[in-house]
Amino acid sequence: MNKHTTLPNLMQKLVSDEEIQLIAEAVGYRDSSRTFTLRELIHFFLLAAMHQWKSFRHGADVGPLYGLPRFHYSTVSKKAKEVPYDIMKRLLTLIISKCNRQTRRSLRFPKPLRVVDSTTVTVGKNRLPWAPYHGERAGVKLHVAYSPESSLPADVVETIGLRHDGPVGEQLTNAQQVLVEDRAYFKIERLDRFVEQHQLFVIRMKDNIELHQKKSLKRLSSTSSSVQADFTCQLGTKQCRSTKRHRVVIFRDANGRDIRVVTNLFHASAETIADMYQQRWTVEVFFRWVKQYLNVPTLFGTTENAVYNQLFAAFIAYVLLRWLYDQTKKQTNVSLSFISFAVFSLGSFLSIGNPGWPLLCLSMPKFMEGVNFG
Repeated sequence: MNKHTTLPNLMQKLVSDEEIQLIAEAVGYRDSSRTFTLRELIHFFLLAAMHQWKSFRHGADVGPLYGLPRFHYSTVSKKAKEVPYDIMKRLLTLIISKCNRQTRRSLRFPKPLRVVDSTTVTVGKNRLPWAPYHGERAGVKLHVAYSPESSLPADVVETIGLRHDGPVGEQLTNAQQVLVEDRAYFKIERLDRFVEQHQLFVIRMKDNIELHQKKSLKRLSSTSSSVQADFTCQLGTKQCRSTKRHRVVIFRDANGRDIRVVTNLFHASAETIADMYQQRWTVEVFFRWVKQYLNVPTLFGTTENAVYNQLFAAFIAYVLLRWLYDQTKKQTNVSLSFISFAVFSLGSFLSIGNPGWPLLCLSMPKFMEGVNFG
C-alpha cells in the first residue's frame, strides 16, 4: 500500500526523464544503475524531506511504503555520494523556472525585489571534516536570492560555513531587480560600483559608518510614518569615503529600533524604501520554514555530494509545495494557510478545523490529474 506521494507524482509530471538525462549529461554523469536510478534518488530525497526521515537506513526501511523500490540503505548512500550535486542544483533551477511562470504576485514596488541572505546548517565537526565552522561544529552555508513576489528562491550558492556572505553576494546580483540586503553585504566601494552598473539596491548600513555632507530631501511630513530621516550624503571617513552621494533613509521598525538603509532609488518615497527593506524578513521566514518542516537540520551523508544533494532536494520540495499551494487556492477558492496546506500535502489527514478542508481533500486528486506545465 503506497502512502501519500504528492511531490514525487508532481515531480514526475513536471520534469521528464529526458530532461533529467540532459542535465546529467551536461555535468558528465552517466546513470548505469538498474536497481536504484537517479530519478529514484531524487524521489527518495523529496520523500525524506516531506516525511522527515531520520537517515538513509530509515528511508530504506519505509521507502517501499511510499512507492520506492526495495533497496539496502547502503545503495542509496552510495548513490547520494556518487551523483554530482550540480545535477540537483540544476534541477532546482529548472523547476523554479517552470513553477515561477504562474506564481508571481505584485507587491506594488517600482521593480521586483531580490532579497539576499544565507542560512547555515551545522553538525558535529567529525561529520563534515571538509566543512569546518566554529569550535566543535562543522557546517555548510546556503546563500539564497529570494523573490518575495513569488515566495520562491531565485538562485542558490553553496559554500562551507566559514565563507563570508559579502563576497558570495557578488554572485547573486541582478540588474533587473532591486537588491535587498543586510549589513553583512554592506561595503562602500560596492555601493559606488552598483551606481555605475545601474544595479538598484536597498542595503542596511553598519552602525559605525560616518555620514558626510548630509543634505535633507524634501518630503511631506506624516505623524503616522515610521521614517525618521531621509537625506543624501557621502559615506565613510576621509580615508575611505564613497565617491558617489547616496540616499539614506532612517526608519523605526516594529520593535522601536532605528534602521539605517542606503539606496540609489531616488524616485520612490522613503516609506516605500522602508517597506522594501522590511521584505528582507521574507527570506528569514523561508529559511525557518525549510528547516522546521523539510528535515534540513538532519544531514544523512558526510560527503559534499550527499549533503548538497539532500539540501537542494529540500529546496525542490519547498518549490513544489509552494506552487501546488498557489494553484490549489486558485482552483478551489479555499482559505487555507501555507502551513496547513503543507500538513495536508505531507500526508497528515488530521482535521485542520478549516471549513474549506473537505473541499480541498476532494479536489486535490482531480487537480493533480490536470497538472500540465506545457
